Amino acid sequence: MTGEFALWVYLSHTPLLWLTVTLLAYAVADRFFQAAGRHPLANPVIHAIWMIGLVLTLTGTPYRTYFEGAQFVHFLLGPATVALAVPLYERRATVMRALLPMLAALLVGCVTAMTSALVFARLAGIPYDVRLAMAPKSVTTGVAMGIVEALGGDPTLAAVLVMLTGMAGAVIVTPLMRTLRVEDMRARGFAAGLAAHGLGTARAFQVSEVAGTFAGIAMGLNAFLTAILVPVAVSVLR
Repeated sequence: MTGEFALWVYLSHTPLLWLTVTLLAYAVADRFFQAAGRHPLANPVIHAIWMIGLVLTLTGTPYRTYFEGAQFVHFLLGPATVALAVPLYERRATVMRALLPMLAALLVGCVTAMTSALVFARLAGIPYDVRLAMAPKSVTTGVAMGIVEALGGDPTLAAVLVMLTGMAGAVIVTPLMRTLRVEDMRARGFAAGLAAHGLGTARAFQVSEVAGTFAGIAMGLNAFLTAILVPVAVSVLR
């Protein structure tokens, strides 16, 4: 038993261990997702998170140690986001025809997502540091962490809130759009990317390539606009 413990201590400080655990957890979750017929509640990101969390809890591994090993996945968020420009370019004519409605929806959606979080959190008496981390909850993780860190907040808390927002959005976006009878895939995709960033965009691509393209546009534009507006909103509501 002592030898096994010593082996685990050695492996737990090996960077590739946590990268392997991350990829393995996602592969298992994705297999379940496929078997469940791509049901929103079987989203592989959701289930990979709790599996990794369970491993960290059972082994007593600090999050910092895990992140040092799995940060290559975090690094790939940037190239993955940039890669969304490919379907955007391929459907540029369709995008240009809907440019004005998209910009209007972007402004309304961005301001609503940001101010609703800040106002309701303040009314609920939530501490300022938590409110700060909540403000960019609808943008992709890397951008949200950068915004919050620049404002003196906790980027790790921001990442958690962003992931919770994305998971919730990815689960409810399709049934919500069906309930509201929104059939235009451009509108459905844009709403998903605007409210639920990367996870919403991934879900949109599973439904339709057109929806995924517009979700990617919304995610990118929302990240840009949120980075400008969050410092202003936070200073006003402080």
